[in-house]
Amino acid sequence: MTSRGTPSRFLKSVLQNGVGRYVCQLKRLSIIFSKNAQSSLGVRGFIEEGVVDYAKYNPSTVVYVSPQSCRIPKIVAEYLNGNVREEIVTSKTSIQISEVLTKLTNQSGLDIIRLRKPFHTDNPSIQGQWHPFTNRPPCIGPIRPQKQDAEQGLSNI
Repeated sequence: MTSRGTPSRFLKSVLQNGVGRYVCQLKRLSIIFSKNAQSSLGVRGFIEEGVVDYAKYNPSTVVYVSPQSCRIPKIVAEYLNGNVREEIVTSKTSIQISEVLTKLTNQSGLDIIRLRKPFHTDNPSIQGQWHPFTNRPPCIGPIRPQKQDAEQGLSNI
């Protein structure tokens, strides 16, 4: 926590994702719905149309479909780091549910918080951060806009 009262952290990669091959962080997905409730109509439509395609495109994620006597349909996502997210999908269409599943699949399971810096390294350099003028010789002087040909042509007259 910072003095602002909002949590923050440095930028970090989950399980060194991006260094080697990509590892999807979503490991288990449970779709809980009611067989009869009107609020589960979109979920039942998604199960008939799109759950097989989703499972085919995401082979590393286990998909559980469990009909229960519940009023509120929900999707429970479990990630490799142990975090669990629940999304309520009451009265959503099949397309909206597939968008929710895509969002949950692309997340890492970490809480969404403010980043302290847009860059961070585990092995900091004592030389400082590089920028285009790091090795510029000081004898050149400051950078100024170049004079245009029109101004030079008038001064020659």
